[in-house]
Amino acid sequence: MKTLLLCCLFAFINITAFSNWIRINQLGYTPAGSKVAVWCSKEQDTLKYFELIDANTHKVAYRHSAGNPFGAYGPFRQTYRLDFSAFSKPGQYYLQTGTTQSPIFNITTTAYKGAADFCLRYMRQQRSGFNPFLKDSCHTHDGFPVYGPDSVFVPVSGGWHDASDYLQYVTTSANATYHLLAAYRDFPNVFTDTLQANGLAGSNGMADILDEAKWGLDWLLKMYPANDRMYNQIGDDRDHQGMRIPKQDTNFYNHGLERPVYFCTGEPQGLLKYKNRSTGIASTAGKFSSSFALGAQLFQNTYADTLRNKAIAAYQLGIAKPGVCQTAPGRSPYFYEEDNYTDDMELAAASLTNTSDAWSFALQEPVTPWLGKDTAKHYQWYPFINPGHYELAKQLKGPHRDTIIRYYKKGIERVWNKAARNGFYRGIPFIWCSNNLTVAFAIQCYWYRQLSGDQTYLQLEQACFDWIFGCNPWGTAMVYGLPANGDTPADPHSSLSHLKKYPLDGGLVDGPVYTNIFKNLIGIKLEEEDEYAAFQSDLAVYHDDYGDYSTNEPTMDGTAVMIYLLAAKEAEKGNTIIQSGITRADSTKKEIALVFTADEFGDGLPSITHTLQQQKVKASFFFTGRFYNNPSFQSGIKQLYKAGHYLGPHSDEHLLYCDWQNRDSMLVTKEEFETDMRRNLEKMNALGIDTTKVHYYIPPYEWWNKQVSKWSANIGLQIVNFTAGTGSNADYTYPEMGKVYKSSYEIYQSVMGFDKNRSGKLNGAILLIHAGTDPRRKDKFYTQLNTLISELKKEGYKFKKINELIED
Repeated sequence: MKTLLLCCLFAFINITAFSNWIRINQLGYTPAGSKVAVWCSKEQDTLKYFELIDANTHKVAYRHSAGNPFGAYGPFRQTYRLDFSAFSKPGQYYLQTGTTQSPIFNITTTAYKGAADFCLRYMRQQRSGFNPFLKDSCHTHDGFPVYGPDSVFVPVSGGWHDASDYLQYVTTSANATYHLLAAYRDFPNVFTDTLQANGLAGSNGMADILDEAKWGLDWLLKMYPANDRMYNQIGDDRDHQGMRIPKQDTNFYNHGLERPVYFCTGEPQGLLKYKNRSTGIASTAGKFSSSFALGAQLFQNTYADTLRNKAIAAYQLGIAKPGVCQTAPGRSPYFYEEDNYTDDMELAAASLTNTSDAWSFALQEPVTPWLGKDTAKHYQWYPFINPGHYELAKQLKGPHRDTIIRYYKKGIERVWNKAARNGFYRGIPFIWCSNNLTVAFAIQCYWYRQLSGDQTYLQLEQACFDWIFGCNPWGTAMVYGLPANGDTPADPHSSLSHLKKYPLDGGLVDGPVYTNIFKNLIGIKLEEEDEYAAFQSDLAVYHDDYGDYSTNEPTMDGTAVMIYLLAAKEAEKGNTIIQSGITRADSTKKEIALVFTADEFGDGLPSITHTLQQQKVKASFFFTGRFYNNPSFQSGIKQLYKAGHYLGPHSDEHLLYCDWQNRDSMLVTKEEFETDMRRNLEKMNALGIDTTKVHYYIPPYEWWNKQVSKWSANIGLQIVNFTAGTGSNADYTYPEMGKVYKSSYEIYQSVMGFDKNRSGKLNGAILLIHAGTDPRRKDKFYTQLNTLISELKKEGYKFKKINELIED
């Protein structure tokens, strides 16, 4: 079922090595990111080392110990994690252990570029109403109301088909809409504008992801036509009578071409043999509200007003009718068995900036219940993680913020306790739609990392991402067509691909399920020989076969959530991270940040200000509270702020936060740290500096540890520091210091030598210069600033403020 091209791609693998394999992320890896492959064996072999081979020269680029064995997993008797994160040189490579080779992969800063936009193709293909992929319309007669007070036609055409069937649910569509909106809000530079709002070719001045999100919002507005009229679902499993393309509407419901539209009653529903266990409306109302509220932030004018009003009304309806609003089954027992709603209401409250209510809801479900468990019902704890915690934590400070972050950490630790036992770091249960859970959990790890600055679970987060793109027992990526020449789904459970051979570009398939689940599902029959038979096990199965709807059916909501994750991965610029502090930005861009620090001395401030003005360069300044409070410097500080330079804190009293020799040993308490930073910021405020826009700072003595980074993140600050090896920071030295003294000539040569000799040159570098130095230093490096800027401009470098260097 795989193409000839794919066969050629993997032809170089030594075909005699039937018992050993190396599983990789087929999308590739970034130079600064976590890079791990998994070696798997059906024998009880041991592995001492592995090699990273340059695919062009076939020379060894990196050699490292294989580490400790992880033992049996799934079909394998032995596994090892091959960690080559320390290697960062871009290029094409493959891994080798003896005669076993991996497929070729890339290490590049653009490994994930365009992937999020690619997956939007599947969202457009899932559109109901006008479908731009088919260039035709479908389900234009939806629909007739059931269960509610309405008795006439309800116009609800639009939105997205849920999966390969054509049912439509607010449950999944609102979650998808929210994630599309959040992806644009958080990573706007990732997305392009190549299509019109209807999905056809031609830009319209709006990012394509916003067009897609608005398609979802427009349908949600139809499903909530009045403040006391809320619908949850179009169609039921009577739609499952054979495969057809969307425009071939049918009369399965004995109502012409209309399909039933289920009104939210807050009570059990099901028109045929089976019923759900609904207890209220809040789970659906909360999802409506959060999508509308976020949409109101990103759109304008009367549309935004409409969304805002609907968000408030939906939230109030959820308050009035707490409980879960499950989807309705029909002839078969399968439906979305959602059993929680406080997470939805927390997200809604946080999206409406109602932190008091959001906090109350957060306390009711601190940790999403499936995390760390072996099983759960279908969509029982949806949307699989709690985005409300992330939105709420960003609005909180102090102990409340710490509490929410701990909730995320507790859930992650539950999964980690299971994942740490196997080579794939797999702690996600193999229940139906396991890929959706995997992607969602990776996002929880990412959000925790953003909130806390804690990198502890970075490899777990990356392992989930790698799993989706091939680092799994089957060695296949789980997104149709991504990467283009990889081992990806070719025969998914879909009428479009099965009947018309249409590609399902960007669709995330359900993923592996426990073998015992697969054996007990209704109506599954493999249509062709199983090409992954060697990798099936008593633990779990995955099939690239049209006949298996349990593992190989793409889902709309899973794809939308995947788009957020891909956008996050693309937006991570490959910053160099030390102790959770950023010491270098994107090493592929010829951009530099000039940063200046000061505590006691400010003799260079007039000269530096004049040079920057002359060169038309913006820089960043980090001063202590003592410096901001010194009347001798305040006029110059105000001049810098007025000129548009970035001003940030550097600690109030220039305290040493952690020990020089034992970096993990703290010299201040958390309370002392927070007091020190608060006072620094207060002195900035006193000079008219808007500290609400201050998110970066350089720690005193340019020395910190991960604990300081966590404390900083808790108060909304990210540590930045100079790029190691550039040498400009040595301008504080003076001759009496002996061998550590560096003259301005030596410092200049160090900076220019870095540009000439280092990988990546000065791309993304942070150059630190002191705004003043001890009087014993007569050779002031800041007097060379004009020459330095001029020379670097000749080399093609642009200068940016620290926030622009990191965020743009």
